[in-house]
Amino acid sequence: MATPLSILDLAPVAKGQTAGEAIAASVALAQTAEQTGYERVWYAEHHNMAAIASSATSVLIAHVAANTRTIKLGAGGVMLPNHSPLVIAEQFGTLAEVHPGRIELGLGRAPGSDQATTYALRRDPATAEHFPQDVVELQGFLAGESKVRGVQAIPGKGTNVPLYILGSSLFGAQLAAALGLPYAFASHFAPSALHDAVAIYRRDFKPSAQLERPHVLAALNVIATDTTEQAQAELRRVKIQRVGLLYGRGRTITEAEAAQIVDSGEAVQLEEMTKYTAAGTPGEVKDYLDDFKKLADADELIVAFAHTETEGRLRSLQLTAEVTGQA
Repeated sequence: MATPLSILDLAPVAKGQTAGEAIAASVALAQTAEQTGYERVWYAEHHNMAAIASSATSVLIAHVAANTRTIKLGAGGVMLPNHSPLVIAEQFGTLAEVHPGRIELGLGRAPGSDQATTYALRRDPATAEHFPQDVVELQGFLAGESKVRGVQAIPGKGTNVPLYILGSSLFGAQLAAALGLPYAFASHFAPSALHDAVAIYRRDFKPSAQLERPHVLAALNVIATDTTEQAQAELRRVKIQRVGLLYGRGRTITEAEAAQIVDSGEAVQLEEMTKYTAAGTPGEVKDYLDDFKKLADADELIVAFAHTETEGRLRSLQLTAEVTGQA
């Protein structure tokens, strides 16, 4: 039986693209994913990042859902400390009423932004400490069992939008286990705690109305091309692009400088972030995915197609589907 594959899409804004063009590319990606048998596409909330156009996550989901028919769509995730549980219940409840059976909601605790952006969002950094209580409150609104007397989420009440806990640390694993929710680990950019987090989640899991047994999604990067050499060259370009984002905040860094950092081996943080990356021919990617699923002790895999251009992402998606039994 083929391993279920899902997609994480940051709606990346490629060099020379507008945000509108990036969003159109995300629609094309979801349509292709639907045609080739992927389980779902998730969109991540990030703010104040010029290369990512998924900040208004629920709005983007609504647009993609209106231009697809069957594929599941969701947040991977909404950073709940940036919002009130009621507002998120209303947003995703509305999506669920318009697109029944297709909407999912992954929840993260990180603010997804820097300190200045947190201020611009008018959020208190201490809000993250209330994440467990906020998840329970949100769950109550979606189930029609409000924890706030006299307040209901309309739309939202009774939609029971499936919830997922996202994380890259032991905290998220413990919370997902305690609440009996599926757990998605962000090993595509923060892999260090993967094994401990999954082990704790499986050990401590308590069945719930949503989920009878533990369910783990593990994320990784994928670059599938016709040859190994093409994939490795594209991986280098991706790393150069990311160095510009990681090291260029607050100052201008040229592409040549970024390339020098990558080629010299100085980008230690980036190498750790991209530790789990399948880059190669379709056959090599399939072998990597099979090995990674066992390594991560995952029930499903969620892949981020790490290409610098839209055409490469679409091609990578199709090649991966062909060799993994999605198509």
